[in-house]
Amino acid sequence: MSSYEINIATHHKIDISKTENLKKLKQACDDFESEILNFYLKEAMNSKNELFPESPGEKIYKSMYQEELSKDLSGNFGYSKLLFDYLKKKV
Repeated sequence: MSSYEINIATHHKIDISKTENLKKLKQACDDFESEILNFYLKEAMNSKNELFPESPGEKIYKSMYQEELSKDLSGNFGYSKLLFDYLKKKV
């Protein structure tokens, strides 16, 4: 193997690891956006109805629903992209 081929192979490995790091960073940014949205949804849906008190099962269901909704919505509000664009310069 010539030194030219070794340099190309080494360079390619660096690109692959950088790509993997960017994928992990993107996932972390999406997860962070999901947590932010989950917080917003909890506050927005935190209405108490005195006429019909909340049952323990309903409380668990609402919590699970809000968590899944925040996961589905993440990546669409722009927080994730903004954070990713800022942090990818640091990687």
